[in-house]
Amino acid sequence: MKTGTIDADIATLNDSKTAWARLPVPEKIELLLRLRAWAGRQAERWVRLACEAKGLAMDSPLSGEEWTSGPWAFIAALNETMEVLGEIARSGAPRLGAGSIRTRPDGQVVVKVFPHNLYDSLLLNGVRGEVWMQPGVTPNDLSDTMAPFYRRSEPEGRVALVLGAGNISSITPLDMLCKLMTEGQVCMVKMNPVNDYLGPVFEEIFGELVDRGFVRFAYGGADVGAYLTSHPGIEEIHMTGSESTFNAIVFGTGPEGEANRKAGRKINDRPMTAELGGVGPTIVVPGPWTEADIRFQAENIVTQKLHNTGCNCVASQVLVLPRVWEHSGALLDAVKDVIRSVPPRKPYYPGMDRRQHKAATLHPNAELLDDPAGTPVPRTMICDLDPEDRSEYCFSNELFGAVLCQTSLPGATPAAFLANAVQFANETLRGTLGANIIIHPKTLEELGPRFEDALAELRYGGIGVNCWVGLVYLLARATWGAFPGHPDEDIQSGRGVVHNVMMFENAEKSIAYAPFRPFPRTLLHGAFHLSPKPPWFVTNRQAHVVGRRLTRFVAHPGPHHLPGIFAAALRG
Repeated sequence: MKTGTIDADIATLNDSKTAWARLPVPEKIELLLRLRAWAGRQAERWVRLACEAKGLAMDSPLSGEEWTSGPWAFIAALNETMEVLGEIARSGAPRLGAGSIRTRPDGQVVVKVFPHNLYDSLLLNGVRGEVWMQPGVTPNDLSDTMAPFYRRSEPEGRVALVLGAGNISSITPLDMLCKLMTEGQVCMVKMNPVNDYLGPVFEEIFGELVDRGFVRFAYGGADVGAYLTSHPGIEEIHMTGSESTFNAIVFGTGPEGEANRKAGRKINDRPMTAELGGVGPTIVVPGPWTEADIRFQAENIVTQKLHNTGCNCVASQVLVLPRVWEHSGALLDAVKDVIRSVPPRKPYYPGMDRRQHKAATLHPNAELLDDPAGTPVPRTMICDLDPEDRSEYCFSNELFGAVLCQTSLPGATPAAFLANAVQFANETLRGTLGANIIIHPKTLEELGPRFEDALAELRYGGIGVNCWVGLVYLLARATWGAFPGHPDEDIQSGRGVVHNVMMFENAEKSIAYAPFRPFPRTLLHGAFHLSPKPPWFVTNRQAHVVGRRLTRFVAHPGPHHLPGIFAAALRG
C-alpha cells in the first residue's frame, strides 16, 4: 500500500475543497456538459468491461442490464442534475412543477417527480414516481428544505470518502455525483476490488475534476479502506456495501468491535452515510388474475431476483404469497418455470457459492433449479418458510445471490392480507431499503385509500408498485436509501440518501408505480398506456438493443432517437 500517494491525494483534495464548494453554478453546469460527453465516449468500453467480468456476451440480451444500470443510469442523472442546477442558478432553488405537491389525509407531503417531461412520458409510458417527505414538512416550507448547500453564501468545502460498490457499475459514479453536486464535497473514491477494472473508465470520465484537484481515486483491499476511513484528512464517509463493513468502520472488528457496537462506543465518529441492502420482500396481493397475468408477473418476480444474477442490494429475497388464493400455486410454479427458462450465469461476485450453500444446507426442502454439475451455484428456491419464526435465517441475512425464498400469510380479504404483509415486512425482515408490491388494478380500486395507507405504513426507503424497486434507483429525481431512523448500533440498511437530484433534505421514501400489464394487452383492459415489457426484465429479448439506444439518447438527447428505441422496445 502506497500511503504516500494516498496522503498526497488527500492533501490535494483539502487544498481544493473550498474552491469546489464556491465554484459558481454555471461553471458546474458547463463542467457536467463536458463530463457527459466523456461518459458517452466511454459507454461502450464501460459495458464491455462489465460484460467480460460477468461472463456476458455483448450481443446477449442480458448485456442490456449493464447498459441500463451502468452508463444510461449515470448519464440520465447528469442530465437531470444539469437541469436542476440551471433552476438554482436562475431562482436559487430547484423548481417544483405545478400540481406536483399533494398532502395525504395524515398531513404527509408527497411530491410527484416522474414523469418530468415529454421524453419521460414517452420512454417510460405509464410509469410514475413520487417522493414522500418525513413528518413535519409542510407544502409551505417544502421548498425551504431543498438544496440546503446552495443556500449558503460562502460554504466551506469538505472532503468525502466514497467507498464504491462492486456489483452495479453506476453506483460509484452516482454516489460521487451526489457528493459533488448536491452536497458540494470533493471526493476521494476507493474502487471496490470486485469491479476496480472500471476505475480507468471513471478516471477518464471525471478527468477534468481529477486535473483540477476535486476528485481522486484509490485502489486496493481492506487495508487501503482501513487507512482511508481513519485518515485525518477525510471529513465524511459514504459507503455502499454490507452492514458488517459499516460496523467495522464505526466500531472496529472482532469481539472488541462487537462489544463497542453494543455499548455504542465509536472508534470513528466522522459523519457517515451508507446504503447497506437488506432482505427485500415482494408482496403479491390476491386478485382476479388471468393466466397471462400470472406469466407476466412471474417474469417480473424473477427479474427482481435474477437481475445481475441476484447480486443487488434490493434483489427480492422473500416472496410473500396469500395463504388462501386460488392462484398462489400457479404463480409459484410459473416463477420456477421462468427461472429454468433463462440461462444460469457466471457467479462473479465473491461468496455467492458460500451463501447459497449455507441457505440450502439449513433448509432440507430447498429446491435446486439447476443441475449442480452444470453450474457451481445453482439457482435455488426455498418455499413454505414459517412467517412466525423470527429466527429464520433467510429473514435476517441478505443472501446476495440467486436464492429466492417464499412464505405465505393469512388474510380473508386483500385488505387483511396486505395489512399482515406490511406488518411481516416491517417487523420480521431485516433491513428497510426496498420492497415490492404486485397488485391487480381491480384490487387496487377495491382497496381505495387503504392501499396508500399501507404504503405509508411500509417502512422502506424505496417501494415498487407493480415494478421492481430497482426502478426507483433509475429515477434520478427520486431518493435512494434506507428508511430514516436507524441508529449506528442497529444500522440495518443504512442512513442518508443518494441520487436525489431535487436535493430534498427531509425525504422519507420514494415510490415507483408501473402498469400491471404490458402493452398491447393492457388496451384490452381499458388501461391506455404504451409500456411494453420493461427493458430490465431478464426475459426481454431486445434489452441489449434498447439499453444501447437509451444510452445514446441520454448522451446526445433528441427526438431522432425515439423511433429506434420504440421499435426495439416493442419487440422485447
